[in-house]
Amino acid sequence: MSWNANTVESAPAGERTAAGRGEAAYRLLEFHCDDTLRLHVHRAPEEDYRLLVPLSGELTVRRSGRRTRLVPGTGALVTPAEPLEAARAAGTRGLVLTIPAPQVDGPLRRSAPRADRLDLRTGLGRLVADLLTGLVRERRSLTGAEFDAACDRLVELLCMVAERDGHGDASARLAEVAALVRRYVRAHAADPELTGAVIAQDLGWSLRQVQLALQHSGTTPRELIREERLRLARRLLQDPSHAHLPITDLAYAAGFSSPSALSTAFRHRYGTTPSELRRSALAR
Repeated sequence: MSWNANTVESAPAGERTAAGRGEAAYRLLEFHCDDTLRLHVHRAPEEDYRLLVPLSGELTVRRSGRRTRLVPGTGALVTPAEPLEAARAAGTRGLVLTIPAPQVDGPLRRSAPRADRLDLRTGLGRLVADLLTGLVRERRSLTGAEFDAACDRLVELLCMVAERDGHGDASARLAEVAALVRRYVRAHAADPELTGAVIAQDLGWSLRQVQLALQHSGTTPRELIREERLRLARRLLQDPSHAHLPITDLAYAAGFSSPSALSTAFRHRYGTTPSELRRSALAR
């Protein structure tokens, strides 16, 4: 059995049920099996990440020569660069979240050390697990844009957990600072005057502290501000209540200096134009 970036193949009838898929290619699947099953995730260029979370039973994950046993309360983030072999015991039930690679590569960095097994029992890990199971319960009541927005926040927390579990205390502190900066930028992304210096001044830190914290998580103040503005623009474009507004107005509402600045950044980030995304979202 193999997974690729878009589909789950050769699954016995009733073994997997789709829990939802959003506009940004997030995909959440719930699986269960009645018999012991071995599956393989083959290495493929540009393949998305996957978060594996057992809800009952256990998964045994083998990658790069390392074997990890996953039980409820734990999870594993599978990278595109690692071939994976996973064995599931009879009665195992769990979730697989497919995550577009850019959502992880930016904040986490492929080269950063990370834990083989993520602790999802307490703290941020528990929040990730609760968000994940909540998405399964509420998927039918969420629009594609709302599903994507929830996944964006889940993956942001997931990256913090992965980095924390793979580093020591100093790195964990930097990750906490970066999380506070990200939260501030998300709340103020629409401000056209937002800069790294403004962030540092309002949070009571030096610009160097902000830069170091974000550098540790693989980004810069400018890149983070642009990313949050793009996410805001994407939500506005997908929101039917804003369908009457010109894209020029949405560009300024998302903090961009001009419609052309939005269009260039949007195409580079999402591989489509704001107009094309709006047409596609409204058609659905």
